[in-house]
Amino acid sequence: MITSHFEYHAPRTVPEALKLLGDLGEDAKLLAGGHSLLPMMKLRFAEPAHLIDLGKIGELRGIAEAGNEIHIGAMTTEHEIVNSSLLASKVPLLVEGAALIADPQVRYKGTIGGDISHGDPGNDHPALMMALDASFVLKGPGGSRTVKADGYFLGLYSTLLEPGEILTQIRIPIPAAGSGCAYQKLKRKTGDYATAATAVQMQCKGAKVTQVSIALTNVASTALRARDAEALVMGKSIDDALLNEAARLAMSICEPMPDQRGDEEYKRAMCGEMTRRALKLAYQRANQA
Repeated sequence: MITSHFEYHAPRTVPEALKLLGDLGEDAKLLAGGHSLLPMMKLRFAEPAHLIDLGKIGELRGIAEAGNEIHIGAMTTEHEIVNSSLLASKVPLLVEGAALIADPQVRYKGTIGGDISHGDPGNDHPALMMALDASFVLKGPGGSRTVKADGYFLGLYSTLLEPGEILTQIRIPIPAAGSGCAYQKLKRKTGDYATAATAVQMQCKGAKVTQVSIALTNVASTALRARDAEALVMGKSIDDALLNEAARLAMSICEPMPDQRGDEEYKRAMCGEMTRRALKLAYQRANQA
């Protein structure tokens, strides 16, 4: 199928884009990489009268170190993230996760801000952002506000982003030296969404875990923080018994939807396995750093 008729707009600045959003109201949709919106338009699941393309706004691109944070423009592509030497040295979890998104063709056009704004539980960035304690800068007609990733994702395709607002920047605290991380993702084939995936960011002192974040992808209507599993691991040395219990705790909060990737029982079990693997690998990396 082809899309219904729409008017195309290509603003050059964020204020120009915000004005268009305000003037056009509910008839307008923002276009980032387009991998979610355009297929929905072709199927007539979405029929916006206006498309506002953010691709020509230069200030929405780029990766920079700012004090103790990394700042990433929302229109930065997955390809740019995967190939960033700054991110590889400062926030390797993000590089590892982005490299597992879809395939190279998609990563050349897909953007981090589009992935986050869509609120799809199958997308990888929500869990990665939660594990990294990231914050998002949202700009609207009333100014800008900064919100934490943990709490931003409300449910299926639902986030804290208000009508008339644009996600402009992602801010990630730089993990302490000696941290370990891992993103373990099970998918049926290259390009597919995760059957289940787990992101772990960890810090150790000696053999004991002093800080840990565990976030889960595609096992509920939104990304989840496995807080009970985090609490279990804190202050301990990781062994097989602890990994098994942490996996069980992660599985206990899953509410997966059955689909072509598996039934509920299988997806829950795979969440446990991805959690076990991610914790083990992050712990090894933290103790080798």
